[in-house]
Amino acid sequence: MIQFTIDTEIERPVADVFAYVTDPDRLSTWQPNTVSAVQEGDGPLGLGTRLREVHHAGGRDLESLVEVSEYEPDRAFALHVLEGALPVDARMTFKATERGTLMCFGAHGQPTGALRVAEPLLRRTLKRQFAGHCARLKHLLEETATRP
Repeated sequence: MIQFTIDTEIERPVADVFAYVTDPDRLSTWQPNTVSAVQEGDGPLGLGTRLREVHHAGGRDLESLVEVSEYEPDRAFALHVLEGALPVDARMTFKATERGTLMCFGAHGQPTGALRVAEPLLRRTLKRQFAGHCARLKHLLEETATRP
């Protein structure tokens, strides 16, 4: 089982952080291995919205279909993998702090097939990768807050 949590304090209001991480057009800015994230259908992002994501990993592009499984503005956002090579779901929670926002990024899932054998390595790799993504998000959001 792959399961980990990464806590990141970002010196921006909760509404700003939530809006940024839930915008599919901005996903590649803080997850640089993201090639694209395209919403299926029209309307605002919300519970049940599906996104077709493409991520570059291992020298190739991997496509997945994810569905928004939790959507509470400024509180929680979660994605469930419906189709894809790696069935690892993600959930983020957002809490106001004195300095801004505490974002808790959690991932959980059970690799299948050949990936199951590589699970310990995959767990460490994904945790390191998403820790980097969260650090990049923090940098991006705090940098834009200080710009005139």
